[in-house]
Amino acid sequence: MISSRQFFAGSGLLFAFLLWSAWAPFDRTTWLLEVFPVLLAWPLLWHSRQSYPLTPLLYSLILLHAAVLILGGTYSYARVPLGFWLMDWFALDRNPYDKIGHLMQGFVPVLVAREILIRGAYVQGQRMLQFLLLCIVLAISASYELIEWGAAVALGQGADEFLGTQGYAWDTQADMAFALLGAVLALLLFSRWHDRQICQLASTDV
Repeated sequence: MISSRQFFAGSGLLFAFLLWSAWAPFDRTTWLLEVFPVLLAWPLLWHSRQSYPLTPLLYSLILLHAAVLILGGTYSYARVPLGFWLMDWFALDRNPYDKIGHLMQGFVPVLVAREILIRGAYVQGQRMLQFLLLCIVLAISASYELIEWGAAVALGQGADEFLGTQGYAWDTQADMAFALLGAVLALLLFSRWHDRQICQLASTDV
């Protein structure tokens, strides 16, 4: 179980990063749209840290995901410096940072859903668990694409920075594919580690 000191340290780091990003973002509307999930999720985590604490692994990955979102909001996804470095390294024709964001959109939420389903004993059988987890990730990704579509309709040309398609016709499909890839990678890499931490968390509740 994560300690209060560790939680406060992570919260302080996140708050400092948010302040830095809010100082002079590339586009204020884009910044608000991109960091809104962070502004929504972190207060919920703060409020639930005593009644429903998460595993240290999950808190750490959520913090990392928040950093990816904040960085994307600061520069806009098509202008994040890390993406330009990746363009040079891999000889790409577009800034790929948005795909990192969508990879994380599958990588972290799948473990959030996994922890909730396992701790609540809502699903019986590993195969059904894996299937439902991937379905949840794809549902989240599709919902986000619908939100982007709504933003494009509401904001018109002002939504270009938020969408970050960079002229790629198959951007929506690629976004969902990267979210699915992130979910699969998270399950392959972290399931055993996650299981151990869930067991440790359960033992502290007894």
